[in-house]
Amino acid sequence: MQLRPYQQSAVDAVYRHLREREDNPCVVIPTAGGKTPIIATICKDAVTRWSGRVLVLAHVKELLEQAVDKLHRVCPEVGVGVYSAGLGRRDLGYSVTVAGIQSVYQRAEQLGAFDLVLIDEAHLIPPDGDGMYRQFLQGARGLNPQLRVIGLTATPFRMKSGPICTEEGPLHAVCFEVGVKELIRQGFLCPLRSKASVVKADTSNVHIRGGEFVADELEEAMDQDALVRAACAEIVQQTQSRRACLIFAAGIHHGEHIARVLEQEHGQPCGFVNGDTPTLDRDRLLSQFREGRLKYLANVNVLTTGFDAPKIDCVALLRPTMSPGLYYQMVGRGFRLHPDKTDCLVLDFGGNVLRHGPVDQIKIADPSAGNGGTAPAKECPQCHALIHAAYGKCPECGSEFPPPERQKHDATAATAAVLSGQVTVTEYTVRSVHYSVHLKRGASTDSPRTMRVEYEVGYYRYKSEWICFEHTGYARQKAEAWWQSRSNEPVPDSAQEAVAIAQAGGLCPTLAIKVRSVTGEQYDRIVDYALDEKPDGANLAKSCVGSNDTDDLPPIPEDDIPFTPALAA
Repeated sequence: MQLRPYQQSAVDAVYRHLREREDNPCVVIPTAGGKTPIIATICKDAVTRWSGRVLVLAHVKELLEQAVDKLHRVCPEVGVGVYSAGLGRRDLGYSVTVAGIQSVYQRAEQLGAFDLVLIDEAHLIPPDGDGMYRQFLQGARGLNPQLRVIGLTATPFRMKSGPICTEEGPLHAVCFEVGVKELIRQGFLCPLRSKASVVKADTSNVHIRGGEFVADELEEAMDQDALVRAACAEIVQQTQSRRACLIFAAGIHHGEHIARVLEQEHGQPCGFVNGDTPTLDRDRLLSQFREGRLKYLANVNVLTTGFDAPKIDCVALLRPTMSPGLYYQMVGRGFRLHPDKTDCLVLDFGGNVLRHGPVDQIKIADPSAGNGGTAPAKECPQCHALIHAAYGKCPECGSEFPPPERQKHDATAATAAVLSGQVTVTEYTVRSVHYSVHLKRGASTDSPRTMRVEYEVGYYRYKSEWICFEHTGYARQKAEAWWQSRSNEPVPDSAQEAVAIAQAGGLCPTLAIKVRSVTGEQYDRIVDYALDEKPDGANLAKSCVGSNDTDDLPPIPEDDIPFTPALAA
């Protein structure tokens, strides 16, 4: 199996981290971005190249089944055991074991010593206390003090406690991350369109406990007959040309109500699953939904992670949530590609997009900073599309938004200048950098291209600049200076060559940028950089020409083991 370029980059980043640091790394890949092939590749390398022993942990049987399937395809020569009550197996003594955490958290000694533990959906590890993951890892380290832990997740944050990588926790640093926006642009994820409902639920009287809506109060607010009937009517109307609609309900009675209204009033069969649905019934409904024999499927808290149905082209959120992670996991069910769909429609009946931001730019509040302000999204009053707050005209229907009106002062002073023409310079720490070839909109195909550089300065927040290698005069001179400050490679002649070298590791890391904003001007400008050391020259210009694997890093020496193989013979 050939890994996608970013998947190979993630694997290489894990190995670099294990070699160069003594703590534990985390890989952040969006939902449907393909974490399982990364897991399978690391397992194969650990066993076949370095004689190690690996445990893969997950919390739902769907994730376990996916891991086993990928391992059999990637490395059929490696013995794979399964330890899971849900799958009816308790295998011991294998080079790779795939296990449900509920089944093994008290059985570390029975499973034996491991060199690596890979944890899928690592954001579920509790921030403190004696949870199942922590209890197991404590026992596993008793058998092998050199144990290394690798986390994989789409959401490297928790609603109440912030980032999952902390000094005290089992995971310490994100070693690789690629964003939703980048994978949509590269064609690896399906674009999402979000739309607010015409009839909205009132959650003003729903209390919040532990950072989330109180469950029974939320269900009561959502399970109003008029609201359910209006929502079902809107779902049917909006999904006439859609093939598979996944519905998230606020509770069991609410989900049953939705399924009943869709069938009785609209003649649309709708399945419903929850945590108490018998296994045979659940498997039957999920199979019908995946195969296209059931168009609508409602659920309560069971299809947020591990559920793979690429045909989903509509996600209906009939449950509000205060959790950005849960919001992301729900809408992420529509990210998978399928030949029969061009995008996935998100119907939001709970104000989630306005609360957390657009699906590719989720706003993660800093727990220490209080409320965190307003999410970067707004609703078009004409067509109800949910779009980024920066739009002055709705891209869906063309309606123009009225200028904003200030009815009360802000709680904190704004950082932007007050008068037109005033300048603000803000410094941002750079989390990652993405490179792509850009052709100006409306330009002819033979026009010069540029290299678009996007600096991620927050969770799904980007600042961009364009480097003009194919231009002449001052633009080319600026591009040469920009390149020479970052690389020992020859200055490329084309944007495509520049991107290939950059993605192959030919540029130094950018640590921070300073952005100049002028009140009244539409675009910001990057005016300064904090750069790390240049990489050693590797003649990447020749090796990258004609290569389709431009994200690949130089190969890893076979004998450079990234962990201490305590079990190697």
